[in-house]
Parts: sequence; C-alpha cells; structure tokens
Amino acid sequence: MTAPAPGQAPPREAAPARVRRFRSARRIPSALTALAVLGVAGLFLYDLAAVRAGRPGMQWRGELAHQLERHTAAEPWVLVGAGVLAVAGAVLLFLALTPGLRGLLPMRTPDPDGGLRAGLGRKAAALVLRDRAMEVSGVRSARVAVRRSRVAIRAQSHFRELDDVRADLEEVLAVGIGELGLAHAPKPRVRVTRAPVGKR
Repeated sequence: MTAPAPGQAPPREAAPARVRRFRSARRIPSALTALAVLGVAGLFLYDLAAVRAGRPGMQWRGELAHQLERHTAAEPWVLVGAGVLAVAGAVLLFLALTPGLRGLLPMRTPDPDGGLRAGLGRKAAALVLRDRAMEVSGVRSARVAVRRSRVAIRAQSHFRELDDVRADLEEVLAVGIGELGLAHAPKPRVRVTRAPVGKR
C-alpha cells in the first residue's frame, strides 16, 4: 500500500458487501399448503362443472349453503373457526417472511456476489469460543451462547481477581470472534463469578 501524495486525500476503503442470512426452503409446509389449496380448488371446480353440465351438485355443497343461510357470523362457533383460520394464516405468513435457519451464521466470503456462500453453526461457534475461554488462567468453567448479534459468556473463576479474569476473557474472545470469520461479528458479553468453595 503506497502513501497518498501530498495534498491528496487518502483512498477510502471499499465498504464491505452485505451478506444475506440463510433462508430456509420450507419445502414441506409449502408442499402441504399447495396440495390443500389444490385439492379444495379442484373439488369446487369439479362441482361447478357438474352443475353446468346438468348434473346435481354435491350434497355437501348444498348442506354448506343451507348452514350458511341459517347461521350468522356472530355465532361463537363461527368466530372460533374464523379465529383458527386467521391464526393458521398468520403462522403461514410468518413462516414465509422469516429467514429461518437461525442456527447458521453467515460467514465472510471473498466474492459474496459470485454465488459462493459459507456458514457456521452456532453450536460449533460456541464450542470454539468455549475452548478459547477455558485457556484463560483462572477460569474453571465456562458457558457460551452464540446469538446473531451477541455472544453471552458465563464463566466461573476459582482464583485470581474477577476483574482480571474478565479483562483477559474479553481480550481472548474478541480475537476468537474475529477468527471465526463471521460476516457480522457479534459483541461479547462476559460475566464472571466466583466458583463455589466446594468446587474450587
């Protein structure tokens, strides 16, 4: 890297490309929903075609029309059915909009637009960071929970000052998180407590 000429502004670093989260295919819910809609639509189309051809309509459709004439939308069972359908629709809409695959964290790649993507499981990342935490002097046990934007570390120390152990943990984990190569590095949140007397 060459130094900028006198009176010339230093070159700006290229902004990191945005890495998208992994999205679940959700083939099973999509297939079941499509089959259900296809079956209901096909049944109605068959009944309508039969009526147009001069044949009597299906008995269930006449009974359904009769029931709709007798009952109003204010009745409890109608409201309960509508509520169930609304909840089912909200669940399907939620599944369609959320990325899914929450256990997979996206990693940095040399060319994100080239179609090559890499991911790291949260459990694997937590195991690596836990091993790094156990290397700190004074740490007896450690629990690591890796989330999308935060890494929570709970450690127990059986000797040394807690502030010293916490400072060393924060430094070691900052390096460990950087070495994971994640696209969005989570921030560590370290909590150190004294181990019980009987377990030291």
